[in-house]
Amino acid sequence: MSIKHHLTDALIMAYSAGSLPEAFSLVVATHISLCDECRARLESYDAVGGALLEETGVADVSDASLDAVLARIAGTPDEPRQPVARMKDAVFPAPLRDYVGGDLDDVKWKRVGGGVRQAVLKTASGARVRLLSIPGGTAMPDHGHRGTEMTMVLKGAFRDEEGRFGRGDVEVANEDMEHTPVAEEGEDCICLAATDAPLRFNALIPRIAQPFLGI
Repeated sequence: MSIKHHLTDALIMAYSAGSLPEAFSLVVATHISLCDECRARLESYDAVGGALLEETGVADVSDASLDAVLARIAGTPDEPRQPVARMKDAVFPAPLRDYVGGDLDDVKWKRVGGGVRQAVLKTASGARVRLLSIPGGTAMPDHGHRGTEMTMVLKGAFRDEEGRFGRGDVEVANEDMEHTPVAEEGEDCICLAATDAPLRFNALIPRIAQPFLGI
């Protein structure tokens, strides 16, 4: 696997600092699990952050602070996860399998039209993340962005005005970008996509359907 499209420094730094919404953090973690280059960059930022923490002065806290934290942890109900098999030929990297509860065959897809399917994953507020399954040769509606959209390819590939994106590649789009992704012929393109604002569709029908699809 040859990854050509990587995460930006800003995204890796924000992930290292823990300041990304959960939806974007999932895309970053999934990409980093496959990408040696971005994983090395993350380790560098983590090291810098650790050094800065060591130089930070010590703050006084109440003697009861530790007891209060432990009490909150003890009062948090457990949410047991089903064990996920670590499959050598899995389509989904480990961070994503933990959210799905399995691999590609375990996704609960919903049809959104034109053969395209989606599955919205449960994350904290602030951004949304979904799996998309796009039939080979299918074009997604031409659209722009009201915020940031991160799209990572898990299987297959797509092309748009920015080039070709295959397994492991990430496309980061902002308000200045408009594009028309087209899945390559031959197999379905499976993507993980996170957004922090609704897309800006140019055609009427996608705009009408948008409130029902939550995109």
